[in-house]
Amino acid sequence: MQKSWWKILSFLILVYTITGGLLLDVPRLPILNESVRNLYFHVCMWFAMMILFGTGFVYSIKYLRGFNLRNDIFARNFTAVGSFLGILGYATGTIWARYTWVTDQGQSLGNILKEPKLIGTAIALLIYGAYFVLRGSFTDMDKRARISAVYNIFAFAMLFPSIWIIPRLVGSLHPGSPGSDSGNPALNFKDVDSRLRMVFYPAVIGWTLLGVWIATLKIRIELIRDKSLLHE
Repeated sequence: MQKSWWKILSFLILVYTITGGLLLDVPRLPILNESVRNLYFHVCMWFAMMILFGTGFVYSIKYLRGFNLRNDIFARNFTAVGSFLGILGYATGTIWARYTWVTDQGQSLGNILKEPKLIGTAIALLIYGAYFVLRGSFTDMDKRARISAVYNIFAFAMLFPSIWIIPRLVGSLHPGSPGSDSGNPALNFKDVDSRLRMVFYPAVIGWTLLGVWIATLKIRIELIRDKSLLHE
C-alpha cells in the first residue's frame, strides 16, 4: 500500500481533472471560449510527454555510462509512453485548432496543419518514431541499446527547438507565438485565470503520474520476461 500511494493519487487527480475540467466554470477568453477546457488535456499531456521524454533521455545517458541493459529498458519504455502522450496531445491540439484557428470560410484544416507549431510538433514526433524503427532494425541487443541511446539523446536535443524555439521565431496562430494576440493561457502566469489554475496544475501532475505508472508496468513486464535483469 505504501508503494502505491502515488498511483492512487494519480487516479484521484485525473478523476478531479476530468470532472472539474468538464463541469467547473471557466473564463470566457477571446476565441477560445468553452474550448479552453481542452487546456487540461492537450497542454497537460504535453507537459507529461516532455517529462517522460526527459526521463528516457536520462536513462539513455545512464546506459552509455555503464552499459546496463536495465537502463536501456527504462529509456525505451519511458520514451514509448511519452510518444503515446505526444500523439494524444497532437490529436487534441489539432482538433482544438480546427475550431479556434479557422476564422473564415477560406481557411481549412489543411491550411491549419501548415502552421509552424504543428509542423514542428509533427517533426518532433516523427524523430521519436524513427527511434523505434531504428531499434527494430538491430538483432544484437548491445548494439541496439548503444545506438538507440545515442539517438534518443539526439531526439531529446531536437525536441525543444522543434516544438518551442522554431515556432516562436516565425509567425504562428498558436497562443504565445509572434503574431498571436490571444495571450498564452498555459504558460504565462498573467494569462492563467485562477479558475484555470485550480485544475491545470493538478492535471499536469495527474497526467505525468499516469504516464509513469504505465511506463513502470511495461518495464516490470519486460524485466519479468528477462529474469536475468530482474535483480541487477
